[in-house]
Amino acid sequence: MAAGLSPDYYSRVEQGRQANVSREVLDALARALRLDEVERAHLHDLAAPGRPVPAFTGERADPGLLRMLAALDHLPALILGRYGHVLGRTPLLAAVLGHPMPPETSLIRWVLEDHGARERIVNWETFARFTVAGLRREQARHPHDRDTRRMIAELRASDPLIAAWWDDHEVRDYASVRKHLRHPIAGDLHFDIEILAAPHDAHQRLIVYTCPPGSPTARLLPILRAPDVALIIG
Repeated sequence: MAAGLSPDYYSRVEQGRQANVSREVLDALARALRLDEVERAHLHDLAAPGRPVPAFTGERADPGLLRMLAALDHLPALILGRYGHVLGRTPLLAAVLGHPMPPETSLIRWVLEDHGARERIVNWETFARFTVAGLRREQARHPHDRDTRRMIAELRASDPLIAAWWDDHEVRDYASVRKHLRHPIAGDLHFDIEILAAPHDAHQRLIVYTCPPGSPTARLLPILRAPDVALIIG
């Protein structure tokens, strides 16, 4: 009633028996269900006909993002591509996370499956849950992507907690999330995570760990950049 739809029509939509649902109907449902902007976009993706995804054959980092990454060597930063694959990173990122993050490392799998991530990220459960919610958003964008479906199935099978988060149907877009790390040498580090998308490739994003100037974390970063500290860590 709130969306102005008949019970029969709404039932067909819920059951996937109503083809070609209009944007006006989807927007009416979004208002009635009080969806936020990410949830509204997710609803539109679910109702849209999916397009076949070509087989993944590797990718190279966007040149513009690489230039930006090179200018951010004083901060932990990385470029992510499809499936959360690392396409480039600053040395400071490896020092902060305690992992070399070589090319083609899946940051998603590192966050969700690596015990080192659970030890290093103090607010791991929140960060991991948001990662799973972001995966659900990606799956709706590319419903025919077999590699994404395979990765989700493997992650769900690897940990009951991940499976429970997936079954919650929470959805989030990739957005800034505060991260609390506990470094074995520097101690507690607090970062805001800022994300920039490549203008010519929707799959690639520049992820930058930022902190306020003069904060305890900002004062510790130059120490972590020192070669002897990096040697101890790595």
